[in-house]
Amino acid sequence: MLGTSVLVLLGTAVVANHVLRNTLGNGAGFLFITIGWAFAVFTGASIANPTGAHINPAVTIGVAVSGQMDWADVPIYFAGQMVGGVLGAVLCWLTYKLQFDNHPEPENTLGIFSTGPQIPHKAWNLVTEFIGTFVLVAWILLTPAAEPGPNGVPVFGNAALGYAGVSFVVLVIGTSLGGPTGYAINPARDLGPRIAYAFLLPIRGKGDANWGYSWVPVVGPLAGGSAAALLYLAVNNLS
Repeated sequence: MLGTSVLVLLGTAVVANHVLRNTLGNGAGFLFITIGWAFAVFTGASIANPTGAHINPAVTIGVAVSGQMDWADVPIYFAGQMVGGVLGAVLCWLTYKLQFDNHPEPENTLGIFSTGPQIPHKAWNLVTEFIGTFVLVAWILLTPAAEPGPNGVPVFGNAALGYAGVSFVVLVIGTSLGGPTGYAINPARDLGPRIAYAFLLPIRGKGDANWGYSWVPVVGPLAGGSAAALLYLAVNNLS
């Protein structure tokens, strides 16, 4: 819960800094946003390290399908991640309350908290979210961790970078695959703030939460994470 709340706080806040008027980051651009989200992942995952750094239900489902965690724990992780997503959105609003109060287009503020497609087409939007999440979870599962080497000196794979490595992967997913849908690649990161936006955040004149699209950034990432886990199992069986 804590890790996901910090992820969502920092990630949504970088979008708010870009979108809202009277901020130092107003109009900073898409690259500014992708860098902010990437290092929000680093910060949130580092905080969640004691519980395996699961700040994304798609990662949790991938780890479960790959047989590396007990399925009985999955609902507990999902609950913590969703609560964290809601809490992080509320903290973002508190941080930028004055800017929200003075923003001239409050009806267009959903994009600060949740994703949406540039060209609405749910089937293809689903494919985009599937592919982006598949890349993320496949990297997490397939990247070798440190192993004992000669004289006890560890031999590191790409995972030597730890959560900074995951941040780089999220950064490249954002810059390369994030254009069509805003790369949710995390159901809690999208649905939690969407719930907060619809029911908790007192933004004057805000628009609707676009519930008709809300299932896409949930189903796509969960399916992508599951497919990445199946690839992991296939690779292990072959080796």
